[in-house]
Amino acid sequence: MAADGQYVPVLVWQGARIGYLGPMILEPLQIGGITLDPVLAVLVLAGVAVLALIALAVILIVHMSRRRREAEQQASELAELKGRLQTFAEISVARQGDIARAVNERLDRMTHRVGTDLNETARKTTDSIAKLNERLAVIDSAQKNLTDLSSNMVSLQEILANKQARGAFGQIRMEAIITDGLPKGAYTFQATLSNRTRPDCLLRMPNGQPSVVIDSKFPLEGFEAFRTARRDEEKKEAARRVRVDVNRHVEAMAERYFIVGETQDTAILFVPSEAIYADLAEHFSDLVQKAHRARIVICAPNMLMLAVQTMQAILKDVQMREQAHLIQREVAHLMDDMGRFRERVLDLQRHFGQANQDIEKILTSSQKIAARGHKIGNLDFDETPTAIETPSSKPAERRQNGGGRQPSLLPGE
Repeated sequence: MAADGQYVPVLVWQGARIGYLGPMILEPLQIGGITLDPVLAVLVLAGVAVLALIALAVILIVHMSRRRREAEQQASELAELKGRLQTFAEISVARQGDIARAVNERLDRMTHRVGTDLNETARKTTDSIAKLNERLAVIDSAQKNLTDLSSNMVSLQEILANKQARGAFGQIRMEAIITDGLPKGAYTFQATLSNRTRPDCLLRMPNGQPSVVIDSKFPLEGFEAFRTARRDEEKKEAARRVRVDVNRHVEAMAERYFIVGETQDTAILFVPSEAIYADLAEHFSDLVQKAHRARIVICAPNMLMLAVQTMQAILKDVQMREQAHLIQREVAHLMDDMGRFRERVLDLQRHFGQANQDIEKILTSSQKIAARGHKIGNLDFDETPTAIETPSSKPAERRQNGGGRQPSLLPGE
């Protein structure tokens, strides 16, 4: 306040005086019909400010207390959460131990099972390898056999390519069939006929009948050409050659091997291969029919074997007829032996009958001796003599007498 009684505005900040604001005239304020004192207004505003500060302080205190309670609540929740986490950790450790133990047990079982499976697989693999080695050994053996067969086929091809070797091959097959099927003396190889010809084989017929001629030399060059032909012209030329060769051979056999009174009017032309005979019957049936009309029978190995077996049956039948009187004589001797055997059996039967009667007499005497011993043991003596039982008594009567009271016997028995 100045000396003249007026308020002097001074700027004050936190109790420190800053400076002079200059002269201020505080005049009453007129608001409408109300006059306000500036000092009072300033005081009111200051009070309001103080109240606001107090309210703000109260709010801050309330807020801080609330924050403290929340912090305490959070701390308790954190403590509870910490306990739960610790419990969960303990449970987790226990569960982890159980899981680890279960995993170890399952791994052990799995390891054992895998080991067993591996052992079984190894055993099966070993067995399979052993079987595979056996099959490989069989395959090696088969391959070796095929190699040998191929070499043999090459040799056979060389034999069939040579005319003389091919004839020898057919001769050997024909001789093997005849030798296996007929007895010695029923055939002759390379025999000489009256016309100076030498067929490959003569089959001797029984009862002085003419022999059957077999020729094993068959023309095969045309058939080889017919099989290997690829074009129609080559095949036709090969077929013509086959017809010419076979007709020539058939005519030669009919001219040389038919001798009246010495050979049969039918001869056999031996073909050493079933395949060649099949080709001949399929593609050259007219040649087969022409050979039949010329009384030449073309035979494959199987057909020749059948003919040989038929001839063997005929020879056996002839031998049976030739030996019929010997068989009748042996049968007569056998009947005499049977008569003597019957007489001896009858004699033996009579001896058995006599022995049976003697045995019955012995049994009768033994029964009487047993009865007498029984009476002596019982001191049962009968002074009245009884009739002597004859040996011809029936066994049933003797059994009845033995079951009851025994008759008295004479002293001489």
